[in-house]
Amino acid sequence: MRSSTLFQRINLHQRPTHVRLGASSGAKGSRRELNGRCVPPSDSVVEFGAYIGGKRVDVPGIPEAVTLVREHNAASETGGAYVWVGLHEPEAPEVGWLAEVFGLHPLAVEDAVKAHQRPKVERYGDSLFVVLKTVAYLDHDEPADSHQIIATGEIMVFVGSDFVVTVRHGEHCPLADVRKRLEDKPKLLARGPSSVLHAIADHVVDKYLSVSDLMQAELEEVEAAVFADVSSRDITRIYQLKREMIEMKRAVTPLQTPFNALPTRRMIPSEMREYFRDVVDHLSRVCEQVESSNELCNSILQAALARSNALANEDMRKISAWVAIISVPTMIAGIYGMNFDHMPELSAMWGYPVVLGFMLVVCSLLYRGFRRNSWL
Repeated sequence: MRSSTLFQRINLHQRPTHVRLGASSGAKGSRRELNGRCVPPSDSVVEFGAYIGGKRVDVPGIPEAVTLVREHNAASETGGAYVWVGLHEPEAPEVGWLAEVFGLHPLAVEDAVKAHQRPKVERYGDSLFVVLKTVAYLDHDEPADSHQIIATGEIMVFVGSDFVVTVRHGEHCPLADVRKRLEDKPKLLARGPSSVLHAIADHVVDKYLSVSDLMQAELEEVEAAVFADVSSRDITRIYQLKREMIEMKRAVTPLQTPFNALPTRRMIPSEMREYFRDVVDHLSRVCEQVESSNELCNSILQAALARSNALANEDMRKISAWVAIISVPTMIAGIYGMNFDHMPELSAMWGYPVVLGFMLVVCSLLYRGFRRNSWL
């Protein structure tokens, strides 16, 4: 009887949930309250919603969503209702209010506000704090920094028994599509906050795969260009790829160990552990591909430097050969330009053509010798 009354109350609060927290706080200067705590106006709340039985319930604000979910879990034996709040680059007061509402650990809140954290999975009491590095491949046709190939960001996820709070830093890798796809799968959504964590982790790791494939394709193009011709030597581009591969490695590698242990954690339901093992398998594939691409990039860089040095040596040999050829007529012309009175062949009629012929013969022999030795 209590549950049916609760769902009647839910149907009376059908409103759009994409309204920002500041817009739903009423008139200017007014603030909603939850358990005596004021809700600060916010422009960083991207979306929020209450989820009961795998279905989304529209509520006018976050306080109403929290109250609704907690009343349902208290009335139901199975529970399973939770709130999902999505933030984008929030300020400290906004995250601080949510920390009071959901009981988030102060250290995790500090990490979420400051960003630029190392990928990790940490447990604080009965909640998890997960930091995921996001990556995006920059299209060269877009007006972006020419020295940057991969853009990085972060997604912090707070996971508790009745809440999921996502804090995103960076413009790429939005979670709107993840929420929409998950809402189309009510059975998976009904498995609790761990299903949201799996969907986010799977989305981020799939991004790793796509970016890694694009980087691999670009490495193959650069590798082919290194051995193609002289004009295609671009050491700067190879170094940029090397730098971006290191950035990619920093985003992916630290997640391997905590994600391998994630399916064994008590907070992850048994029915969700096989889903997380699938994410771990994809992550292992990404790590192997990033490692092989990094090694390939090292080999390409070394090969490009070696080829550049070899081509420079060839240029020096050509210059040396031409200098040797030109030095013969220069030497003879210099000797006869000293203007001494007693020099051989100065008065001879055929002296000039004989000297020119001698210079031509010697230069031809030198040219032939250098050609035979592949210097020219």
